[in-house]
Amino acid sequence: MSRAVSKHLTLSFLLLFFLILCDPFYGRFITHPTSFSLSSDLVSDGVHQLRGPPYLALNRSSSFSAESTCEQTYGFLPCTTTVLGNIFLIVVYGYLMFLSATYLSKGSELLLEILGPGIIGGLFLPILGALPDAMLILVSGLSGSTETAQSQVSVGMGLLAGSTVMLLTIIWGTCVIVGKCDLVDGVAQDAQDTKGFNLTESGVSTDIWTSYAAMIMVISVIPFLIVQIPQVLSSTSGRHLAILIALIVSLLLLISYCLYQVLQPWIQRRKLSYVKHKRVILGLLRYLKDRAVGRLLKDNGEPDEEGIKKLFSVVDTNGDEKISYGELRALVVGIRFEEIDLNKDDAVDKLMRDFDTSQDGHIDVTEFVKCISKWLKRATTMRIPTASGGPRSHTLRFLNAFHLDTDREHDLLYVGDESDEVLEDAGGSRWTSIKAVLLLLLGTLIAAAFADPLVDAVDNFSDATSIPAFFISFIALPLATNSSEAVSAIIFASRDKRQTASLTFSELYGAVTMNNVLCLSVFLALVYVRGLTWDFSSEVLVIVIVCLVVGGFASFRTHFPLWTALVAFLLYPFSLALIYALDYVLGWS
Repeated sequence: MSRAVSKHLTLSFLLLFFLILCDPFYGRFITHPTSFSLSSDLVSDGVHQLRGPPYLALNRSSSFSAESTCEQTYGFLPCTTTVLGNIFLIVVYGYLMFLSATYLSKGSELLLEILGPGIIGGLFLPILGALPDAMLILVSGLSGSTETAQSQVSVGMGLLAGSTVMLLTIIWGTCVIVGKCDLVDGVAQDAQDTKGFNLTESGVSTDIWTSYAAMIMVISVIPFLIVQIPQVLSSTSGRHLAILIALIVSLLLLISYCLYQVLQPWIQRRKLSYVKHKRVILGLLRYLKDRAVGRLLKDNGEPDEEGIKKLFSVVDTNGDEKISYGELRALVVGIRFEEIDLNKDDAVDKLMRDFDTSQDGHIDVTEFVKCISKWLKRATTMRIPTASGGPRSHTLRFLNAFHLDTDREHDLLYVGDESDEVLEDAGGSRWTSIKAVLLLLLGTLIAAAFADPLVDAVDNFSDATSIPAFFISFIALPLATNSSEAVSAIIFASRDKRQTASLTFSELYGAVTMNNVLCLSVFLALVYVRGLTWDFSSEVLVIVIVCLVVGGFASFRTHFPLWTALVAFLLYPFSLALIYALDYVLGWS
C-alpha cells in the first residue's frame, strides 16, 4: 500500500482512538441533601443554619440535565451540547468521511485499471462515488422516532442540495479557470494559453459525449418535479402518492443511467466507426469527382446517372463489367486518408456491404450507380452557400461542405485518448486486486460507521447555535463527501487538454446525476416508508435551477469561455440567498 494511504490509515486510527478517550465524564457538586435541585446551596459555613440532616451529599442535577440533551452515538462516541465541541466533532467526523471518499476513489481507480470500463466503470464506480452521500442521507432519516427523523432529515436534504450546487458552481467554474486554453473557432488549443484571462477568447472545450452527459443530468431532475406537483397544486391528499411515483421514476432513471454507462464505450466506438465510414465515402466521392469524365450532378442537384456510369469503367480496371473486392481495395489504398487512423481492410469491407446489395461478392453497374447516387443525395442535404460557377463548382462546394461537416463531427466525437499516462498491466497483479478490494471495503465501513455521528453532531450544533441544520449541511458536508472528487477533478482539468477537460466535466455531470437518482431514491424511500413530510420546495427549486442553467447550457455547446465560470460562481451565493428568502422571508418551509 502506498505511503500516502498508510499515512491516512494511521491518522484515521489515531482519530478514532482519541474519540474513544474523549468519552465524557461528569463531576458533581457538594450540596445539602434536602436541596438537590439547588446548585447554589453550599455546605453550612457554621453561621447560617441549614434545614435537614447535618451531612454532605453530591448534587446530580446540573450535570445530568445536560446529559439528557446529549446522546452518545453507539453508546461510546463522544457528544457535546457546546458550540465549539460540536464544531470539533463535525471537523473530525467530516475528515473521516473525506477519508472514506478518498479510499473509495482510489479503490475504484485500481479496480478500473484491472477490469476496465463497462460494468465496472459504468455501474459500480458511479454508485461507489455516491456512497458517502447516500449513507449520510440514509442515517438522517432512520434516527429515533418519526419526530426526530423529521428534524434530522433536513441534514440529508442539505447534503443533497449542497453537493449538487457545489459541483455545478464552485467546482465547475474552477475547472474552467484552471483548464483554460486559447479558444479558436470554439475549439480549445491544447496546452496553448496565450490569451491570459480573456473572458471570451480563453476557456475550455469538450467532446460531444460530455454534452450528452449534461443532457442526461438535466433529465435526472424529473423526480424532483414530480414530487413537487402536490405542492404546486396545494393538495395534501396526493403528496404520499407523488412521493411513491417520484421514487419509482427515480429508480427507473437510475437503472437506465447505469445501463447507458455500461453500454457507452460500445456506443462511442460504433458512432466513431460510423463517422470514419462517412469520411471514407467523402474521400471516395472527391477522388471520383477529380477523375469524372462527365458530371456527377445535374443542374437541379440530382445525381447524373450517365456521368456515374462513366466512373464505373474507371474503377473496373479489368473491364469485366464487375468491380471485385481487390479492385475496390486498390481504389481505397490509392486514396490517402491522412487525417484519420484508417484500417484499410475494415473500410473496404464496409464499402462492399454498401455497394454489394445482392451479396454476390461483386459490384455491378446498377449497384454502383445506386450507391453513389445515395451518397450524393445525402451530401447534397448539406446547407451550402449559393454561388455561380456551374455544376462543377456546385459539386465541389457541397463536397467541401460535406467534408467540413464530417471533420467537425469527427472532432466532437474523438478528442484523443482519455489519458496520456500509460497504465501498467494490472490484470495479473494479485496484490493490486487485493489492495483495490481492501480500499473499497475500508471506505465503505468508514462511511457506514461515521455517517450517523456526523449527522448527530450537525443536529446538536444546530440546536446550540439556532442555525438551521439545512444550511450547516448545505455548506459543510459537501466539503467532506465531495472534496476528494473535487480535488482530483481540478487537478485533472489543469492539464490544459480537451481530452482531460471532457473527462473532468463528464465526471462532474455524472456525479450530479447519481445525486439526482441514487441519493434522491434513498431520500424518497425514507420519506415514504417512515411517513415523513415532504417540505423542501425551496431546496428542490434551487437544485432544478442550477441543473437546468448549467446542464442546459452544456447540452448545446462544447466550448466554455471564462465568463461562464463567473456565472457558475455567482450561482452558489444566489442559491443560498434564494433558499433563505423562500423559507425565512416568504415562509415556504
